[in-house]
Amino acid sequence: MQKIIFFLSFLAIPFTVWSQDDFLAKQYFADGDFEKAVVFYEKLVEKNPRRTEYAQDLVSCYQQLERYIDAGDFLRTRLNDRNPYPTLLVDLGYNYALQEKEKEADIYYEKALHIIQKNPNYGYAVGLRFQHYSLLDLAVQSFKNAMELNPGLNYDYQLARIYGEQGKIEDMYNAYLNLVSDGKTSKSNILRSIDDFISENADDPNNVSFKKVLLERAQKSPDILWNELLSWLFVQQKQFSSAFRQEKAIFKRIDGSSTMRLESLGEQALEEQDFDVAKDIFKFIIDNTNDEVTQLNAELHLIDITLNDGAKANLANVEKQFETLIDQYGYRPQTLQLQVAYAKFLTFRKNDPKPAETLLKNSLDLPLNTRGTAYIKLALGDILVFDKKFNEALIYFSQIQQKLKNDVLGQDARYKVAQTSFYKGDFDWALTQLKVLRSSTSQLIANDAMQLSLLISDNSLEDSTQTALKKYARADFLAYQNKTTEAITALNDILEKHKGEKIEDDALFRQAQLLESQKKYEEAQFNYQKIITFYGKGILADDAHFALAELYRKEFNNPLKAKEHYEQIIYNYQDSYYFPQARKNFRILRGDAIN
Repeated sequence: MQKIIFFLSFLAIPFTVWSQDDFLAKQYFADGDFEKAVVFYEKLVEKNPRRTEYAQDLVSCYQQLERYIDAGDFLRTRLNDRNPYPTLLVDLGYNYALQEKEKEADIYYEKALHIIQKNPNYGYAVGLRFQHYSLLDLAVQSFKNAMELNPGLNYDYQLARIYGEQGKIEDMYNAYLNLVSDGKTSKSNILRSIDDFISENADDPNNVSFKKVLLERAQKSPDILWNELLSWLFVQQKQFSSAFRQEKAIFKRIDGSSTMRLESLGEQALEEQDFDVAKDIFKFIIDNTNDEVTQLNAELHLIDITLNDGAKANLANVEKQFETLIDQYGYRPQTLQLQVAYAKFLTFRKNDPKPAETLLKNSLDLPLNTRGTAYIKLALGDILVFDKKFNEALIYFSQIQQKLKNDVLGQDARYKVAQTSFYKGDFDWALTQLKVLRSSTSQLIANDAMQLSLLISDNSLEDSTQTALKKYARADFLAYQNKTTEAITALNDILEKHKGEKIEDDALFRQAQLLESQKKYEEAQFNYQKIITFYGKGILADDAHFALAELYRKEFNNPLKAKEHYEQIIYNYQDSYYFPQARKNFRILRGDAIN
């Protein structure tokens, strides 16, 4: 037995030495220490002559050390082997190019291309090697030659990437569209790639080019795919009316079998506050579907549009609309969204929570599944909080939390437990809940949990009586009740009486948000700027930069100022929740089209 163990240990020694050589070679190469790396790669190539990556890295080491003769000798030796791999011809050609021997380089490049004529299957490897050396025209030639010689090969994805690098945007679009029209990839995959080249500006050359390519294809070979992609383009450009025309064409082509795309477009238009188009879309859905749930959802969206009109919204008329819908659709498990929407309208818009509580408590008597019950209890809890029935609300939220622990609804309920505890001044229990939520699978819930957690903990250390924190909780609760002006006044009291305390930046930020909701953009701008000036190293600095950037972009039409604040997030707050959106918006404003 001991002899066997000794024998196995003896066999393991060469493997250990090889793995060490492999690790050290790669490490020295990555560190740029090519003198040391080359020693290990020479050993590795000698022991593993068929490992292409070792040969390529050894050649790279020689070239980094300007040992072009050694590189050339090595490559020529490998080319004299039986069945040499054709990418070695590209490597040798490039080695000559580094010595400014262009004629010799071209000879070997041509030899590599000639190999593809004999065997098109080598097109992929040769093309990638040319691409590795940024010889993009030769890479394109390799891929295209292979595809022409063997129609079964498809390198449109590689071609699209190269065309993007070359700035040949129209060719890039066509290559991507070939992939999706031939069924080689999904529409969502190519849209992820194309998205980097498209901006909100309909006059951007890249946008114009994509529209042109799609219209040409639609004329040559009509296909619903081109309508879908045109609709997508119009949505990116915020041209919802044009997108709606495409969606109507799609709807007719599929014989009205589904309104899902129209519903999604209507919701996007509503979110972007294009209320006229959103209204037209939801009316079209109501007129063209027999599905009751779809009709009801569209009706509720129309009510949302009316309520979004702020001061012009006639609450009495809206209430009649709700009553009409209830008469039409009734109180059933299939109409929970109507019951919740009506209850929230009564509470948050009419300031009348009592009938809303009764309505939802009656809804709980319906035969509901677990998620349906949780949906009603979550809305009922919100209404009870509004009515200051904190303990009763906490019972409902806790029940959801227990029933749906790993569900987003359960996490949302846990956050509401923390928020309600915060409103009633039970900061310790709020913190306990928030600590769990900071690792939530929902990034939005996790971010909100972190913000509230830091607000409580930061303002409890400095002031053991938590006086300012209690005032802030009261102001935030007033905002929750839609008593915006009173909330702004309450926050003013904090700013006047607790100046210089940690809570000041929180109060400034919350007040700015409320001022924005009242369209008092200059006052909100002043608050955000004050946070940046006096609390530039605080936890709300990135929030203030992003909020200011959005104000400059959307309300003040000042893209230069917006770019400045997005740039601050990109360079100084890489771990910010807003980083991805800030980077995207910055690139759009700068006019980038980089993949």
